[in-house]
Amino acid sequence: MAELSDRQKNLLKSIIDEYIEAAEPVGSEVIVEKYSLGVSPATVRNEMAALTREGYLAQPHTSAGRIPTPMGLKLYIKELMKEQEVPVKDEVQIKENLWDHRFHFHRLLKQATKELAEKTGTLAVATTEEGDLYQSGAYSILDMPEFYDMDLTKAILMLADRSEMLGEILDRVVINEPVVTILGGDLGSEYLEYCGFVVAPFGSGKKNAGVIGVLGPTRMPYPRVVPTVRYFGDLLTELVSTW
Repeated sequence: MAELSDRQKNLLKSIIDEYIEAAEPVGSEVIVEKYSLGVSPATVRNEMAALTREGYLAQPHTSAGRIPTPMGLKLYIKELMKEQEVPVKDEVQIKENLWDHRFHFHRLLKQATKELAEKTGTLAVATTEEGDLYQSGAYSILDMPEFYDMDLTKAILMLADRSEMLGEILDRVVINEPVVTILGGDLGSEYLEYCGFVVAPFGSGKKNAGVIGVLGPTRMPYPRVVPTVRYFGDLLTELVSTW
């Protein structure tokens, strides 16, 4: 696969930023009007076609616009997006809200998923090495256009409700980084093609370890979600390490 040029990377970033914001396929006209890429409309169309051929974009049958593929989103997350730091006031508030539960593991994870759901605006889940499952914020996904599809909504709610299904997904992924993003087909079901899972490990050993993360559409605002999930993983590790 050919290496993308800087122009193609800038275009891909603009398309994904717009898709995250608008929740609909992105046309060349919008990119030309809203993003200062310094190229002609014809060049934008040609480059969008090239990115589609390379597998970074897809063209839904009912639209002339493009949407990012999981491959395009992975490149965006790894190289193109600019992470937004978790505001210090949010860090302080989250830590204060979890602090009183630090010696009660189950209450700690219950509160952590509640806080994470509120901060990201989507469905938060946590699982432990012992198979316990916690979730919060399921109502949030009902406002997202992707989940007007009831089959997709049922699939993601079922996933969030079954620790063994989450375990199967996590078993297929090597989590050796502070935060990992699992997209589309990597979730193991055709019904979850348009879903994503951003997850961070926490703790160590069998008793105090697990993962925490958020489930949502592939169109999640990753510049904000990724650092937020990472912060929760790091904070839970810090809190349980004092036991």
